[in-house]
Amino acid sequence: MPTSRFHAMIHSKCPKCHIGNVFVGKVYSLRKQHMNDTCPHCGVKYEVEPGYFYAAMYVSYALSVAEIVTVSVAIAVLTGSESPWSYLIGLAVTILVFAPFNFRYARLILLHFLTPKISYDPRYELAVEIGENYHKNLEEESKDINEIKK
Repeated sequence: MPTSRFHAMIHSKCPKCHIGNVFVGKVYSLRKQHMNDTCPHCGVKYEVEPGYFYAAMYVSYALSVAEIVTVSVAIAVLTGSESPWSYLIGLAVTILVFAPFNFRYARLILLHFLTPKISYDPRYELAVEIGENYHKNLEEESKDINEIKK
């Protein structure tokens, strides 16, 4: 069954096949985040043209502004403080904590929702599903044959 764009984006899947991973590893790890150049499943090239991911900076900026506004309002409501230091510390921590998240999901939002050259093709997912069903049927038939032989 085909998955939604949003589901594929959240799970860092390819925008064309929704099967291959766009990134290697987790969002938060001790290793540097690495983005695959092409999809390991369907082979689509992610960087449509040279410098394509510079546009992801604008998406990252929008994500950062939303996070900063949310944290600022939360600090104002929860603490009621007028000290600029509480806001500066809270915002600095927010920016540092969400930097890996923003890096990954800015690129994924750009690929999934803002790239007209890459469109979803459900045939890839259907082919995988058919292959899985075929292997399940083979396993069931081999079990039945083994039971008959006994």
